[in-house]
Order: sequence, then structure tokens, then C-alpha cells
Amino acid sequence: MNLELTLAVWSVLILFIHIGLQAGFLTRDLGSAYNAGPRDERRDLSVVGGRAERALRNFLETWPAFLVLALAASVAGISNWLTQWGAGLYLVFRLAYIPLYLMGIPYLRSLVFTGACIGLLLMFVGIVF
Repeated sequence: MNLELTLAVWSVLILFIHIGLQAGFLTRDLGSAYNAGPRDERRDLSVVGGRAERALRNFLETWPAFLVLALAASVAGISNWLTQWGAGLYLVFRLAYIPLYLMGIPYLRSLVFTGACIGLLLMFVGIVF
């Protein structure tokens, strides 16, 4: 298994971290009965709970692109410094993004998000060109 695909597998851990944080804050803020139920009525989360929910949604916006690029690199037998560095940057920056978002740190959080996107761009360039 190439590095890109290995990092794609490890990226599932980031998904579990996001889901665990979001679920934990939702349960803390709104109670276990609400979390276990159908959540038909909209209730407001705490500030940090809302951030955890938005951070998860943000991760889910870029994660499919990462998975597609990692799989494409693997299927095509392409693993070069661009795809490897890109995958590594994506994973590290997405992990760093979590506490920055939960703490509400502006600008640095946006910079870290941009770093993850640059990782995706490196992977794309490494595969296509």
C-alpha cells in the first residue's frame, strides 16, 4: 500500500475524532435523550458545540477530495514527492484544524485550512502532471 493510501486510511481517525467531539458536545449541551432521539426540533448548541458541528461539516467538505486523490494515485501507481507531501500536509493540517476551530482562533485556523487545501492541490498536480 502506498503512502497516500495509508494516510487515507489514517484519515478515518480524524473523522472519528470529529464525530466523537460533535456527539460529545451535543450530548453535553442537549442531553442524551435528545441525542438518541430523532432530533425533530432544532435546538441550539453551546458555542463550542456549534464549532464542533461546523468543524465536522468543514472536514466532510474536503475529505472526499482527499480520498479520491489518494485512491487515484494508488490505482494509477503514482506516488511521487508531490502526492506524498500533499497527502501528509492534508492530514497534518486537518488534525491541527480541530483544536483551532474549537478554540475559535481566527486567521490561523484559516491558514491551516488553506494548508490542507494546498496539500490537495499538490496531490492533484502530482497525479495529473
